Amino acid sequence: MDINDIRSLVTVLAFLSFVGIVAWAYSGKRKAGFDAAARLPLDEEDSEINSGAQR
Repeated sequence: MDINDIRSLVTVLAFLSFVGIVAWAYSGKRKAGFDAAARLPLDEEDSEINSGAQR
């Protein structure tokens, strides 16, 4: 096994890892969690504005 075989193997493993991460991110089970995470900055901003008005 020479260096080019190792490079090819690493490339294939990296590609398979990428495909796995994409499949995980777009799976239907993760949608609710990602939607909640997407709302976090907006929720925190609203709470900071509300707490600042009460002072």
